[in-house]
Amino acid sequence: MDVLDALHLVDVGRGKQRGVLAVVLAVLIIGSLVVGLAVLSAEDESLQFSGEGQPPSNDWRPYSVVAPIDTGINVYHDHFRTSEVYPDWLLEGLGVTMTCTPTFEGTWQERYEADRSSCWDNITTSDIVYFEGTKIFGTSPDGGTDINILDDPSDGHGTAVTGSVLNANPDAIIFFVEGFSNNAVLAAGTSPLVDVVTTSFGAIGSLPVSGIESGTYETVVVNNKIHTGAADNSPSPAVQDATAGPPWSIGIAGYAEEGDDQKETMSGSYPDIAADWTQMLPNHDDVDGYHETSGTSFATPRTAGILSFVIDHLREETGDYGSGASLSRSGAVVNGSWEDGTGAQIYNHHLREALNLSAWYPSFSTWDPTSGTTPISPVAPCTQVGWGVVNLSNIQPMIEHLNGTSPMPDRPSDVETCMQVNQEAREAYWGVYPSEAPQSPSTTYLLGRD
Repeated sequence: MDVLDALHLVDVGRGKQRGVLAVVLAVLIIGSLVVGLAVLSAEDESLQFSGEGQPPSNDWRPYSVVAPIDTGINVYHDHFRTSEVYPDWLLEGLGVTMTCTPTFEGTWQERYEADRSSCWDNITTSDIVYFEGTKIFGTSPDGGTDINILDDPSDGHGTAVTGSVLNANPDAIIFFVEGFSNNAVLAAGTSPLVDVVTTSFGAIGSLPVSGIESGTYETVVVNNKIHTGAADNSPSPAVQDATAGPPWSIGIAGYAEEGDDQKETMSGSYPDIAADWTQMLPNHDDVDGYHETSGTSFATPRTAGILSFVIDHLREETGDYGSGASLSRSGAVVNGSWEDGTGAQIYNHHLREALNLSAWYPSFSTWDPTSGTTPISPVAPCTQVGWGVVNLSNIQPMIEHLNGTSPMPDRPSDVETCMQVNQEAREAYWGVYPSEAPQSPSTTYLLGRD
């Protein structure tokens, strides 16, 4: 395979061995940049998403919506079942055009065959489908697959990715999008009720080629949502990666949480954070089986689930029964009131700041030389894992920081400086430059700095 062929390959699992071209290019980019702190402003009101994100009443629980974008989803797996009855306004707000009631008896194949005529054979690329009895809403805007939305036996990745979201937040509502394009990203990024979009695919080796960056820009900067993007499963720097590199995205690498808590060697370098690399996740072609799997593909949606959990908790605490971050919500992810009656508006930059502050660096002393991991360096560990490691233990500190009960301190100055260099590199590479500090709720901070 020549270089031109490689430029057009997309790695769905981010798990293949990589070349060194992207590493060399990114190192040259980073080495030529200076320290800087910047924010990105989306002040043009004509670009702002104007869809409604607030439900008509508070007749249901606080909730959040996470949108994985991937190969498909196994709606028959027990992992995605729920006894909750979703209100009609939720279906309307998510744009549901079709409801399928999956068969929940028999093998995977038997269930699929039983539902073909009533469901699967009828789904078009314009449909948004609610799968009754599950936590899943799904759409397949790109088409071109054997079975729209369903993670059929020739696929498999999307089911595990979505399972990782729910492992972190079992109460999350899933708006699943099948596809690997800007069009697929925008199907989630322009949906008014969606809070977090998560993607686990991109160019092999983090080659510096265009990908989904215009879609994620629209999602985050224009529509005020959150995007988590998987870094490559190689040591390649994430700066130039179209999924994890843009400064509006949260780029995620992996760390070995089992055993020695160190950097996964085959995981992107200089990301925003590193998250759980290995997880037990649902199978795509049966109804109750699980398998252990590893990669940034799963560290990324797990982080999306963590952010979703934090959002859920804060919405409950502030009496916020809506979702999304539309203009009807002042562009806020959380839009309620604190116990004393004062307004509680939390924007995506607040969540990103809390995530950064809560991250931590594992000690070099826990490294096992036989594990195959790379030890966390005591010098500039940010170049390995960004702000640091994030897992379920970060949830409570993030909540307490955001509700003001226990604010987290600033990170040490060397960490701040290192991540400012990272930010400057990303802004320069992606053509985004510093601007004045935001003055309105519609503005997005890239580093989460006030």
